[in-house]
Amino acid sequence: MTLPALAPRSDIVAMLDRLVAFDTTSRNSNLALIDMAAETLSRLGAEIRLTWNDSVTKANLFATLGPADRPGIVLSGHTDVVPVDGQAWSSDPFHLDNRDGLLYGRGTADMKGFLAAALAFAPDFAACPLAMPIHFALSYDEEIGCIGVRRLLDDLAGLEVRPRLCIVGEPTEMTVVSGHKGKKSVRCEVLGHECHSALNDQGVNAVEIAAEIVARLRAMQRRLRETGPFDSGYRPPYTTVHTGVIKGGTALNIVPGECSFEFEIRNLPRHDPDGLMAEIRYWAEELLPEMRARSSRAGIIFDENNSTAGLDMDANDPGVRLVQSLAGDTGTAFVSYTTEAGLFQHSGIPAVVCGPGNIAQAHKADEFVSLDQLARCESFLGRLLDYATNPEPGRF
Repeated sequence: MTLPALAPRSDIVAMLDRLVAFDTTSRNSNLALIDMAAETLSRLGAEIRLTWNDSVTKANLFATLGPADRPGIVLSGHTDVVPVDGQAWSSDPFHLDNRDGLLYGRGTADMKGFLAAALAFAPDFAACPLAMPIHFALSYDEEIGCIGVRRLLDDLAGLEVRPRLCIVGEPTEMTVVSGHKGKKSVRCEVLGHECHSALNDQGVNAVEIAAEIVARLRAMQRRLRETGPFDSGYRPPYTTVHTGVIKGGTALNIVPGECSFEFEIRNLPRHDPDGLMAEIRYWAEELLPEMRARSSRAGIIFDENNSTAGLDMDANDPGVRLVQSLAGDTGTAFVSYTTEAGLFQHSGIPAVVCGPGNIAQAHKADEFVSLDQLARCESFLGRLLDYATNPEPGRF
């Protein structure tokens, strides 16, 4: 017999409806959503901290309910979503659409479902005599490089009492994720020397130099695939190197003077990507003498525009064990995508990833989260409320 799907509290769905209605695509401001969340939490007596981007068009929110003089637990999520441009949606992506137990809308899985559940639970946390604080962390620009949370973490470094644990609610189907890969994004610009292709002995072909480096990146990936290091918990079980964009040249009969390409390294959390970058820079140094023999302006410039730490929590860490008990599951998993959890851990705040929905639904048309997943998240937060009110002696 098939059991009926669980349904979450109506206030969770109502909050998700409100959150999805904010078009917080990364190119837009998130301030309307942050203002709503700040008002919701401040009415409950929360202490609010905001940090801003340079143009003051986006903000992070960090709010605290309960006693701030002792370590507490952070419920963390990003507010931005990826674009819907060019995607064939069956319904308005910024209006929550409930069809057959699935809630459709941009960000429902990644990751406004978790934020909706956390904010809907805020009155419950505020109404109870918490033995430890519950913090809410809402960030901007996660989708374009985990940018905003870095300023939030810099601000938290000044707290007299820092959180003891962060739960990042990315969609894991409420499975506890204790490890994920890191990511380094790099743009390489090759400066050559333009001339007529009939006189190519006088030029420096930037496209060909770029292609040589890209070929070496491919060889690096082959080496990593064949010799590791390996961790069987990840898919694929090795560090990956990938070139995604390349641009250069103006016409076939012109030796191209410029070419740029972008590549990324997604490293196992215990595999330092800086060693790989040192190797890549060494290749460039090998190519420069021949280039500069023809043109003094020739060069190869690497811009490491983003680097996000991997997550590597011990399965026996007390924080991991606590979240397992909250999720009702004793297992843990690793994922190959990158989240803000690695940055929390890198800043000294232990972190795990656990949230409603499936990452397979993220970033695509007709993104959805199921009512069943939100109900499981509701149960998770209910157990957290019990723990924060009556922590067991000797437990985390």
